[in-house]
Formats: sequence, C-alpha cells, structure tokens
Amino acid sequence: MPTVLILGATSDIATAIAKKFAASQYNVQLAARSTEQLKPLQSDIQVRYNVECTFHNFDALAFASHAAFFNSLTTKPDATICVFGVMEDEDKALDDFESTHRMIDTNYTGAVSILNIVAKYYSSQKSGTIVGISSVAGERGRQSKLIYGSAKAAFSAYLDGLRNKFFKDNVHVVTVKPGFVYTKMTEELKLPAPLTAQPAEVADAVYTAVVKKKNTIYVKWMWKWIMLIIKNIPEFQFKKMNI
Repeated sequence: MPTVLILGATSDIATAIAKKFAASQYNVQLAARSTEQLKPLQSDIQVRYNVECTFHNFDALAFASHAAFFNSLTTKPDATICVFGVMEDEDKALDDFESTHRMIDTNYTGAVSILNIVAKYYSSQKSGTIVGISSVAGERGRQSKLIYGSAKAAFSAYLDGLRNKFFKDNVHVVTVKPGFVYTKMTEELKLPAPLTAQPAEVADAVYTAVVKKKNTIYVKWMWKWIMLIIKNIPEFQFKKMNI
C-alpha cells in the first residue's frame, strides 16, 4: 500500500487531501507544528478508511530540523504534498519586516528546505511524487499580493526547476494553483462563487494530477485564462491598475 506525506496537515485543504488519498487506499503521514490538532483527523482516517495514519511534529520554519524529520520517518512516503503556507496583511508587511519574513520563509524558504531533502531521496530511489500547493497570485506581481505573490512566484519557479532537474530520475513534480478556496482562512472574505473551490475539489484535483502525471494544474479551469489575460496587460497600463 503506498504512503503519502502531508506537510502542513492542519489546514482545511490538507485535511481534504489526506482523506482523499486515504479513500484511495494510501497510508497517510500527517505533519504539522500542532500535533494535538492532528489526533482527531488521525482517528477519523483510520476508522473511516481502514488505512495506517500517523502524525509527526514538523515546523516549516525550523530549517535545521528538516533532515532529521524526514530521516525519522520509518516508512518513507511515495508521495509528498507540501500544503503549508501563510498569507498576512500586505500593508502590515510593508511596515513590519517580521511579517514579510514570515510570509517569505513559510511560503518559499521552508518549502525549498524540506523538498530539497525529499527530492534527493526520491532521486536516489528513482521513484516518487512531489506536489506543491502554489498560487495564481504568483503569476504576476500585484500590489494586493505584493509579498505573498512574490513568494508564491518563487515557489512555482522552484517547482518548475525541480521537475526539470529530476524528471530523468523518474521523480514526478506537480504544481497546483487553486485560486480562491473556501476555508477557515477565507471565511470572512466575499469570494466569487464561480472562481472559488471547495477543499474537496482541491483534493480531487491533486489526486487526479498525481495519478495522471500532470505537471501544472489550476483547480478551477477559468483561472488559467484569467491569469493569461492579466499577464498580457501591457505594463504601462498595468502599473496604473488597482489590483
């Protein structure tokens, strides 16, 4: 039975992904800072899907601990899904570098740190899948997502490079761009229904991308064309826009 590792397993999206893979007969490894929050999910997965489910302490910002964390996994995962991320107030981040630093390190540096380790292991095994949850916000720099978008742009570029570097070693790398998602983090926002996915939709898209060996996916297909339009707005016009 294959095993999937979920990094950042306490979010709504991560929970949905864990259940989707468990329903597809994957053993599940849940990893997050707050392991207490993972116990109910662990119990639910084990009872509901009759698969093995374990939880592990993992801090995306504790870079020096990442190698020991991965080495401590008795069973190495066949697929690793990087879900963790943080989005803070952009105006606050301009005045508070701690906020800026946190967004960059969580959305990019921490992901690179752990996925470098995972990728090298998969390369040595000539097998493995890496999934990174990135964002459409990284497709073009915008004032409303200045720091968050730039970090996600870097993460998407990293995943592109990882896919290119390790393809010859049979390592499959998937970039996922969900767009808006209904979660606890966005419950106070007024989101456009046609462009907003449920966590279960993200999970279904991730699982399908893994099975069908997709490279980059948009959970809602409209986002691909929306971002294509945004990317092609001439700069002389784009810089005057409030988006």
